[in-house]
Amino acid sequence: MASDFFELQDDARRNTKRLVVLFVVAVIGMTATFYVAAAILLGYGKDPSTGVTVFNVRWVDPLLMLQIAGATALVVGGASLYRISSLAGGGRVVAESLGGTLIHANSTDRLERRILNVVEEMAIASGNPTPPVYMLQDEPGINAFAAGFTPSDAVIGVTRGCVEQLSRDELQGVIGHEFSHILNGDMRLNIRLMGVLFGILVVGLIGNILLRSSIYGSAFQSRSSRDNSTQVLLVIGGIMMLVGFIGTLVGNLIKASVSRQREFLADASAVQFTRNPSGIAGALKKIGGFEAGSAMTNPRAPESSHMFFGRAVSSGLNSLFATHPPLEERIARLDSTWQAGGEAARSGPVQATGTASELAMGFSPEPADHAVAQIGSVTQSHLEHAHNLIAGLPRTVIDAAHEPYGARAVIYALLVNTEPEARARQLELLPSSAEPDVWKLMQGLLPEVSRLEAGVRLPLIDLALPALRELSPDQYRRFTHVVSELVAADDRISVFEWTLQRILLTHLRPHFEGVRHNRRHYRGFKQLRGPSEQVFSALVAASSNADTAAEEAFDEAAKALQLSGLRLLPLDEVDLAGLDTALEALSGLTPPLKRQFLSACAQLITADHEVTLEEAELFRAIADTLGCPVPPLLPGQALIRT
Repeated sequence: MASDFFELQDDARRNTKRLVVLFVVAVIGMTATFYVAAAILLGYGKDPSTGVTVFNVRWVDPLLMLQIAGATALVVGGASLYRISSLAGGGRVVAESLGGTLIHANSTDRLERRILNVVEEMAIASGNPTPPVYMLQDEPGINAFAAGFTPSDAVIGVTRGCVEQLSRDELQGVIGHEFSHILNGDMRLNIRLMGVLFGILVVGLIGNILLRSSIYGSAFQSRSSRDNSTQVLLVIGGIMMLVGFIGTLVGNLIKASVSRQREFLADASAVQFTRNPSGIAGALKKIGGFEAGSAMTNPRAPESSHMFFGRAVSSGLNSLFATHPPLEERIARLDSTWQAGGEAARSGPVQATGTASELAMGFSPEPADHAVAQIGSVTQSHLEHAHNLIAGLPRTVIDAAHEPYGARAVIYALLVNTEPEARARQLELLPSSAEPDVWKLMQGLLPEVSRLEAGVRLPLIDLALPALRELSPDQYRRFTHVVSELVAADDRISVFEWTLQRILLTHLRPHFEGVRHNRRHYRGFKQLRGPSEQVFSALVAASSNADTAAEEAFDEAAKALQLSGLRLLPLDEVDLAGLDTALEALSGLTPPLKRQFLSACAQLITADHEVTLEEAELFRAIADTLGCPVPPLLPGQALIRT
């Protein structure tokens, strides 16, 4: 694909700004229409002296204009803000509003287990937290969606028809398509679209209520008792319905124009991820030949139709208002041998091109930009690696990571130190701090977790996240308290301990403490000298470079950001708590600047042409906090020094 993760994120951000502009234009247009209608209505009246009806319109009335503009902005803007705030819980709220039920991570149902496995593999391959999966049980059509503000609160939704009708390869193509929306920043834009359209729709709904009220009111009045109030309500209601209808049409045009190109992009991403065009193409063909197609029956489907994999609702003006490109065109782009009305024979699936090193992601002794260029993307090699990694984990550990008690036990076991004295202190505090059942589970899991290779630690955390999201608020508070105690038990915080804690908090806080966004945006690094200094110094502290080489690497990283005079902090000033604060500030960087910053970090790490696992994990945690998912290291693709 020509565009990379950062370009696509920046494009989604520009689309969001464009949406705001279009929303303002729509409100101005609605205000102007209301003003003209009000001026005309107020221009009618009777001459007191003659009793004759006269028409005298005052076209310029600043007070009336201000009143109508304020009322329109209040109704439309207030309704939009209300709808967006009602979705603040992230993807979970959208999924539940569409009738979705959570598939528990420890489900043993064959179909549910298959979709969970596909989602887990895609999450590990992309470096994303594993999103919860919701099943829309009452939907026979073949469809799916991704919803949320960020990867931390994203969910995947699938219809029952999608899981029942598609093969594993086809499911993988559909899930790859949805992960593209997660990676490319489409989800937040989609939720903003829902809010904007709801605000415009409310005008028509209010008009409908006024119209019905006036009709029902006049029906119960005698002819002699009727006054002008019902007629006024009738006219106002009719005008509001007309304006709301026109506004909704314009809103749907906006939704369609924003969504169509993103769907083509997501299809192409799914092919890039899986290197199997026949997977997603097969899913689209089945939609075309399936009686239920991709249609949704839930009454909430129209407002979220732009989120779905396939066209969820039909319109009388499909070509104009369709949120998705024509099915035939999507298939033809994926399979050039296909013809509408009949599938041409294929010689076999299209093969991925490129060498293994070109397809690999993560760090290598190659230039640092290689690692950053692979952020937010997936290859077939990574999917195979994720599949093999999960298959190679002990069954008891996998089963434990899939349920809330066991997931906590797995995390505690990962934090237990190998150094005897620190280990003894940790094992002494656990019986009183952790729940008895969790403590018992952890004792049984500890030997197996201790034998795991270091490289599977972060993927194991990703596997445990869906189960951890099922904790109650009290369990979550106790869990984070125990994690903090285990980290502090040895009187020092290792890079892995900080990385684990950072990833957990980044992806659990939005669920338990509300979605929070850094609303301050930076367009340069001058205001971020301190945070940059802190992060670069932490990366140097994690490396084993000689002092001179470390200083040179630090200076080169500072030069890459055009920050002169940065100070390499001594070890006793490298505070991992301060690193948290620094990263919160840096998360306000625009996507192009995030690319520049992470490139400087990667340049610093790879300066000695060697990358330790500790350095790679630290880099992933830094990138993860900035909303930039890093795919896992592939065997043989990084020079790891132990």
